[in-house]
Amino acid sequence: MFSAVLGGMCCVVPNGIMAFRLFASSQKMGGPNPATFFIWEFVKIALTLALLYATARLYHGLNWLALLGGFIVALKSYIILLFGHKQ
Repeated sequence: MFSAVLGGMCCVVPNGIMAFRLFASSQKMGGPNPATFFIWEFVKIALTLALLYATARLYHGLNWLALLGGFIVALKSYIILLFGHKQ
C-alpha cells in the first residue's frame, strides 16, 4: 500500500511544482513565455526520475508492482476525472 502511495507521489509532486511555477510565470508582466513551459517540462521529467530512483534506493520494502500501479493511476487520473464528471 505504501509503495503505491510513493508511486503516486513520484508523479504528483513534480506535476504540482511545474503547475505552480507555470502559474507564477503567467502572472508576470508580459504574460507567459513559451520557453518556460519547455524548461519546466524538462525539470518535471528529471525530478520524476530522481524521485523514482530515490524511492527505489531508500525504501527497502518496495513492492514494484504497487509502485508502478500508483504511478500509472496518478498519471491517468485526469482521464478518470474527465469521464467521472457529470454535468
